[in-house]
Amino acid sequence: MGEKKTARYGAWASPITPDLLLKGTVHMRNQMIRWDGDDLYWSELRPYEGGRIVVCRRGADGKIADVTPTGFNARSRVHEYGGGHYAVTGGTVFFTNFKDQRLYRQERDGAPRAITPEDDIRHADMVIDVDRDRVIAVREDHTAGTPEAVNTIVALDAHGQREPITIASGNDFYSSPKLSPDGKRIAWQTWNHPNMPWDGSEIWVGELDRDGNVVSSRKVAGGHNESVLQPEWSPSGELYFVSDRNDWWNLYRARGEGDEPVCRRDAEFGAPQWVFGQRFYAFSGPDEIVCIYSDPGGAKLGRIDLHTGKLHHIELFYSTLGSVQVSGKTAAMFAGSSTLAERVLVLDLDTFAQEVVKVANPAHIESGFFSLPKPIEFPTEHGLTAHAIYYPPRNQDHEPPAGEKPPLVVHCHGGPTGSAGPTYPFEYQYWTSRGLALVDVNYGGSTGYGRAYRQRLNGNWGVVDVDDCINAARHLVDQGLADPGRVSITGGSAGGFTALLSLTRRDFYNAGASHYGIGDLELFVKETHKFESHYGETLVGPYPERADVYRERSAIHFADQMRCPVILFQGDEDMIVPPDQAESFVEACRRNHLPYAYVLFQGEQHGFRQDKNIRRAFEGELASAWRNGRRASLRSWCPKGRGGSNPLADTNLCSDGGA
Repeated sequence: MGEKKTARYGAWASPITPDLLLKGTVHMRNQMIRWDGDDLYWSELRPYEGGRIVVCRRGADGKIADVTPTGFNARSRVHEYGGGHYAVTGGTVFFTNFKDQRLYRQERDGAPRAITPEDDIRHADMVIDVDRDRVIAVREDHTAGTPEAVNTIVALDAHGQREPITIASGNDFYSSPKLSPDGKRIAWQTWNHPNMPWDGSEIWVGELDRDGNVVSSRKVAGGHNESVLQPEWSPSGELYFVSDRNDWWNLYRARGEGDEPVCRRDAEFGAPQWVFGQRFYAFSGPDEIVCIYSDPGGAKLGRIDLHTGKLHHIELFYSTLGSVQVSGKTAAMFAGSSTLAERVLVLDLDTFAQEVVKVANPAHIESGFFSLPKPIEFPTEHGLTAHAIYYPPRNQDHEPPAGEKPPLVVHCHGGPTGSAGPTYPFEYQYWTSRGLALVDVNYGGSTGYGRAYRQRLNGNWGVVDVDDCINAARHLVDQGLADPGRVSITGGSAGGFTALLSLTRRDFYNAGASHYGIGDLELFVKETHKFESHYGETLVGPYPERADVYRERSAIHFADQMRCPVILFQGDEDMIVPPDQAESFVEACRRNHLPYAYVLFQGEQHGFRQDKNIRRAFEGELASAWRNGRRASLRSWCPKGRGGSNPLADTNLCSDGGA
């Protein structure tokens, strides 16, 4: 490493390019790992294949191969967010195909064969009932002729020959069907509007007859003010689950007509169920659980002695872990850190020997270009404390002029019931290696800090999140870690909502970006999908009774107050936040002669999966932010006409608003 060059923050040359980050890269977030004997299966999203999800297998012989062939995309649309998209037993894989949402059966080395009809009836969260030769799954029926899709749990013939049997019905939502080891009982999770599963949910157990019909059922745990998730049967047939009744998502087991805690700890042994198929713990025998738990420092792996309840930490050099599964004395999971790309990791539970099976991003990047995240706490409104992850600028080849402070990008995560963590977010390193600081804000309402912290947002969405993002930036400015005159904000989905509202209701930021964000809450509650259709009742208030609050928290009504440029990215097939959300905000900007750019991606849904679109969003957002210590002009990053090398040269709509 030679002598460092002096250059202004934001002008540092970086080897971290979109091509480097996308070439050969797969995404493992919200994917699944499963064992089938000694064979290990996982799914991965491939941007370089148009964003399709592929089920992969590593055999006992160590050979890795794709299972789902070209032309198939293993992705469910139940709840629109999907997950729980495949199950496997005896080498036979059952998966939901995205294009037609039919459930397919694929025997080892064979071709996929549909076992459900062509109607818009979707399935997820499958479990195989081997003895009865059937697949038990969550069903979402869009053909019932009712105002909303009908959700149930059904048992499907594994060959598609017999009519399905309904296991559970009558509630708004179902998840996590789990069959007991003897096949005589089935557990599941359920909840009703207006709750989301992290607000209030229940676990039920049904008794099955020889043919697999439910003859009786009873509630085991949960309620309106308790979130329960991931029911699992122990090898001896005891039912375990996760509950937040003690403020934190901790493990419990059913005993008789009641239950008892397994291991109490001020840590989260669960997470919000935005997708199906998540696994936070697994049994490594009758006496032990292997589990993932998290605290503000990140995720950790542990093993719990079921006789004593004692938790033993397994030391790993990873801060993000997910989808833990155990076969014998071998555990598999997704693992990553701030400097290590996510990977499929296999761990010997006797020797703790580790094996990396697959790495999501094969690119080699010198460590001197990596920003190391730092968890921070900062004061916010009403004398409270909030949390964030701070990424300082870092580039081994550059240093700033004396006395200069870096521009700051404030990132607000989606959900809004979600969280930021000290992960390997290559998009963040794309910014920080060029000399920008970034703060990923866990505003009140985020997960990872207990139920009470999560409920700070109830009734206050658009207030607490906006305040906490600004206070995180102010804290870093006060610490001398950011330039107060160069602060931008970005976010996706609910984070885009916070970004747009912050830009219009507060005169604080100098630029902003919204990725598939909400600009009009009233429009959102009227047209979004079933899963989130009543979400606003908890986060904002009843609608239409409090329509005034919905309008007060909708950026579209305050676009004329915006004093800085904004860029919006949107998928044209988004069913969660449809394109008219972005387009109505764009129209308000155009009407008020405000600086904006709008990029509509064809064939994208909620979140961008195709490499060409991910690349364009990278480049476009950087072009719209602070460069060289100067406020970005729309004329500099949104030229009229088409062509050229500028990433926004062919934006769908583009205006400098006369600025």
